[in-house]
Amino acid sequence: MACSVFPILKTDRLILRDLTRDDWEEILFLRSDPRINSFIKRPPERQTNTKDQAFEFIERINGERNTHEWFYWCITRKEDPTTIGTICLWNFDADSETAELGYDLNPEFQGQGLMSEALEIVIKFGFRELHKLQVEAFTHKHNIRSIRLLNRHGFKENTVRKDPFNPDNRIFERSKNELA
Repeated sequence: MACSVFPILKTDRLILRDLTRDDWEEILFLRSDPRINSFIKRPPERQTNTKDQAFEFIERINGERNTHEWFYWCITRKEDPTTIGTICLWNFDADSETAELGYDLNPEFQGQGLMSEALEIVIKFGFRELHKLQVEAFTHKHNIRSIRLLNRHGFKENTVRKDPFNPDNRIFERSKNELA
């Protein structure tokens, strides 16, 4: 996963860029707002409820980014550099050449196809640049919007696998050979 410079990804309407300390307010909002996090079970050590915790999260993300433990992008609109969501590839499995996908979006911007745009370019990056053979996503069984998004992008539910950390999650997978 050799990337000497953090990859900035662009779509028709979006720029996916690296996370900076200036994003702390948006990160705090995205990681603490009950509407966004209603389907997420984070252990206490991974929760972000204060300014200091937002800075700690940013430092951790950027530190691990430099070792290519994951790729974590802020989603911004081309006309405004303010973070409206995040998307990441992480939890890389070298044996099966799999990456896990994670994402969140400010409710103000939901329903506009923005996450769909971001998701597609990140999936392509995972397959083409990181040479992953599969991308998987864990989503709560009641998170219908997320399930629909994944289905629209060719993800299929793996009904055999279970999330050992959250029995309410369903696991969706998309293989590289399904890339259009």
